[in-house]
Amino acid sequence: MAKLHKKVYLVDAFDSFVYILYQYFSEFADEVRVARVNKSPLAELKRFNPDYLVLSPGPGHPKDMGFLPIIDKAVGMNLPTLGACLGHQSIGMYFGSNVVQAKHIMHGKQSLIEHDGKTIFTGMPNPFRGTRYHSLLVDRVPDGMELSAKSKDDGYIMGMRHKKYPIEGIQFHAESITTERGKDIIRNFLYYYK
Repeated sequence: MAKLHKKVYLVDAFDSFVYILYQYFSEFADEVRVARVNKSPLAELKRFNPDYLVLSPGPGHPKDMGFLPIIDKAVGMNLPTLGACLGHQSIGMYFGSNVVQAKHIMHGKQSLIEHDGKTIFTGMPNPFRGTRYHSLLVDRVPDGMELSAKSKDDGYIMGMRHKKYPIEGIQFHAESITTERGKDIIRNFLYYYK
């Protein structure tokens, strides 16, 4: 499969996995730029003029991380956006979910992920093994979004998609080597929203 002549803007929330995401996105897109969330990412977003936005995993609570103004800009630009873990929670919070403490902390644990087979989940086994690293989660799918994936073992929201904007979030880590065909999810995001 040929690389897309597209640019990906990956906003890093101080996450140790961000350069794995960078490597995976670089396999499918011509240019991937990483910017730290505390280094004026909105100004860089405007200069870089990407075709896609990716909001990384990271520690802490979405209200403290600075993704919300970036999501607001992405909505205004109708920019295809994928949020992973903290990025997913930030998308949920932006559109009206609460981010709450999970009943079970899931750090480096696998769950079977059931999904709707659409967009980023096209061609994925159903269910597939997804690796989770989180103690927070969104409490509900907000208005205007739809559930795209959930964990089979505890029923938590593992994916959601906006009905109007090209915005998706996943709670699990597609970039983890222990997530089954996680790279396919990344490729699907790029090719579906091209």
